[in-house]
Amino acid sequence: MKARITVTLKNGVLDPQGKAIEKALAALDFSGVDEVRQGKVIDIELAETDPKKAEAALSEMCEKLLANTVIENYAVEIR
Repeated sequence: MKARITVTLKNGVLDPQGKAIEKALAALDFSGVDEVRQGKVIDIELAETDPKKAEAALSEMCEKLLANTVIENYAVEIR
């Protein structure tokens, strides 16, 4: 079973990398970009065949390692 985890910073958390991307886009003459927030995507393949068990395992992975839940949100998508 394949899954995708998307990790993003919570609203209100400063995003210096997003700001750097925003400034670089402006320097490249891309206008109309108001705010950039960056995150990460993690693709995982699991041996689990039960979607509910897979989602529970993936959430546990996020809580323990893949996301800093103090400042980041995560979303799990079973594919």
